[in-house]
Amino acid sequence: MKSLFKSKPKTPVDLVRQTRDLLVYADLGSDSRESKREEKMLELGKLIRELKSILYGNSEAEPVPEACAQLTQEFFRENTLRLLIICLPKLNLEARKDATQVVANLQRQQVQSRLIACDFLEKNIDLMDILVSGYESTDMALHYGAMLRECIRHQSVARYVLESVHMKKFFDYIQLPNFDIAADAAATFKELLTRHKSTVAEFLSKNYDWFFAEYNSKLLESTNYITRRQAVKLLGDILLDRSNSAVMTRYVSSRDNLRILMNLLRESSKSIHIEAFHVFKLFAANQHKPPDIVSILVANRSKLLRLFADFKTEKEDAQFEADKAQVVREIAALEPKD
Repeated sequence: MKSLFKSKPKTPVDLVRQTRDLLVYADLGSDSRESKREEKMLELGKLIRELKSILYGNSEAEPVPEACAQLTQEFFRENTLRLLIICLPKLNLEARKDATQVVANLQRQQVQSRLIACDFLEKNIDLMDILVSGYESTDMALHYGAMLRECIRHQSVARYVLESVHMKKFFDYIQLPNFDIAADAAATFKELLTRHKSTVAEFLSKNYDWFFAEYNSKLLESTNYITRRQAVKLLGDILLDRSNSAVMTRYVSSRDNLRILMNLLRESSKSIHIEAFHVFKLFAANQHKPPDIVSILVANRSKLLRLFADFKTEKEDAQFEADKAQVVREIAALEPKD
């Protein structure tokens, strides 16, 4: 007889609405009965898992595009995303992980060829303030960080974060004592500075002075080896990108920047050596070197040529050898300028 009374399966729209209702309940936290609250929070966790199952599919079935579209549309019709982000600290660890995956997936879901998550975030851009500040909470940092990286796939959202007061905080987040959180912040920082080329070029041009002052002192001259290694690698990625050519020209015209790179070339770490070389070669290749750059290179010529004579990568790399030969020629040919 049981099979006659099976409840009708919930539609994606039903699931989102029930999730929203329970998130409102969780946010208000008005129920004083602990057992009732616990029951509702468990139910909320199950609903979030069901949403994840629709979006990602499961071991038995692939996701159904129509169901994903219905879920996405309902999710962004009202404030479900805001509620989920605000209530995330109140969920248990498994529910937080599921919620993080749901938010990540929704950033890529198209409804009638539109990324409606982007439209929603543009109107609710203050949610990025919550996500970035998540790095200050040990429990929430990795969940909010993963959400943040997915949200900045949208160019307008990335622009907001780049231009916000939060951008300066990343220089401290990257050096937090908790290794996992620091690494997550570094991954987000890299994404912000490499994904949207034109937006990044505009940001760096407008904010050159404070940005590179912080970058040099807090990252390239950090006492932490991993911070220095990641920073010099990212610096190379930024400066070697064609869209940042104006920024690169400005960077390699500074004697302070050259001094920092030459110190990195002297480090014992081979990884830092190689990454520093990729930035240093831009100083050497600059055909319009200012006189003070030329005088530093000439004064250190014999040390640099000795250094490059023993400079090798672990695997044979024809491009690296060609670049090194070019740098050696450039430095050997330098004449002091008045």
